[in-house]
Amino acid sequence: MANTATNPIPQFPAGFLWGVSTSAHQIEGAADKRDPSVWDAFAAEPGHIKDNSTAAVACDHYHRYPEDVALLRDLGVDAYRFSISWPRVNSPGGLDFYDRLVDELTTAGIRPVPTLFHWDLPVSVEEAGGWLNRDTAERFAEYAALVVDRLGDRISKWITLNEPAEHTLLGHALGAHAPGKQLLFDSLPVAHHQLLGHGLAVRALRAAGVTDIGIANSHGPTWPASQEPEDLEAAAFYDILLNRLFADPVLTGQYPEGLGELMPGDVEADLKVISEPIDWYGINYYAPTRVGAPQGSEIEFGGLTMPAELPFSVREIEGYPVTDFGWPVVPEALTELLVDFRERYGDRLPPVVITENGCSYEGLDDQDRITYLDGHLRALHRASEQGVDVRGYFVWSLLDNFEWAEGYARRFGLVHVDFDTLTRTPKASYAWLRDVIQSQR
Repeated sequence: MANTATNPIPQFPAGFLWGVSTSAHQIEGAADKRDPSVWDAFAAEPGHIKDNSTAAVACDHYHRYPEDVALLRDLGVDAYRFSISWPRVNSPGGLDFYDRLVDELTTAGIRPVPTLFHWDLPVSVEEAGGWLNRDTAERFAEYAALVVDRLGDRISKWITLNEPAEHTLLGHALGAHAPGKQLLFDSLPVAHHQLLGHGLAVRALRAAGVTDIGIANSHGPTWPASQEPEDLEAAAFYDILLNRLFADPVLTGQYPEGLGELMPGDVEADLKVISEPIDWYGINYYAPTRVGAPQGSEIEFGGLTMPAELPFSVREIEGYPVTDFGWPVVPEALTELLVDFRERYGDRLPPVVITENGCSYEGLDDQDRITYLDGHLRALHRASEQGVDVRGYFVWSLLDNFEWAEGYARRFGLVHVDFDTLTRTPKASYAWLRDVIQSQR
């Protein structure tokens, strides 16, 4: 374990934002006080959630938010990234909860940073076509306008979407997440309509006077399995699909070559909306991915079934420690990713905020999590030294929570949650991060 008393984290620039992240469906509970989401429907079908659990109660943050805000205050964070539940906003009085939460945060001196969509689409919107339907992008912008009208007097920093890449791949291409579709490359309209929804939401937020807007895209370096031409080609394609497909349109106003013609509608006009200027670019980083040529058969990787017809195969990364989730711990890949982004996008890349970074480990004395966070903060600082304009770092996550298809089997929290009693217990990593933040003041 790195000891910050003797080996402190290097100082980040003044104004650097220290925070933690959560999402509505994963922590709020109170399912009876919101409309159903696609995740409620997905979890109700046997076999979708590994421990057969649901998020009906989760961490019961809906009722226990004052206790959780007190944990945030004692942690010393500048900001709290949470998400707003579209299904809750659709229910009578649904925005009242976020009124209370935002007031509690601001009273505690913590900056609210809401994400407008973190995968929990209302069932009613899904039944009308979901993200396969262009109209959902328009409806998302209307929802964004409604939320900012209610909360914008106390919130200045906003995020439109969380991880549209994963929502497209896992939810619509492979069926491992809600809404459980297995469309493979026929899921590409989902990517386009989410990006269009992002651009329309940016316009709605701008119309309300917001001047601090970002998106939270997941990214990681793609490492070829070898230098053989077929592995290099497969890795390049995977990198386009999981990285550039969601960054290029936002930052450059263009799709990677060959993908624009696969998208629905007037793509050229839509790209003008998608590339509405943003004020900062959020990156969720967890690990690199090793990719090679297709192996000719269906394979299991990371709990996912990867169909044989995909033009690539994901391989194990050897030689690194792994988290309890089996993800490799490679802090230096974060530096690599950020420097590559700066070189690829140049002046088109706005300031960067790490909107998620974290790991799954068991136990209250979570020294492995401390080592993980220590390594990634140093990697982030090295990227800053190499010229990347980094403005903030949000740990995933404040609380152990409902980890999507994994149910309650994975613990990413700085705070342990007993899911029987809902008792919160700060872990060793909570105290460590509190000390790091204090040392940065």
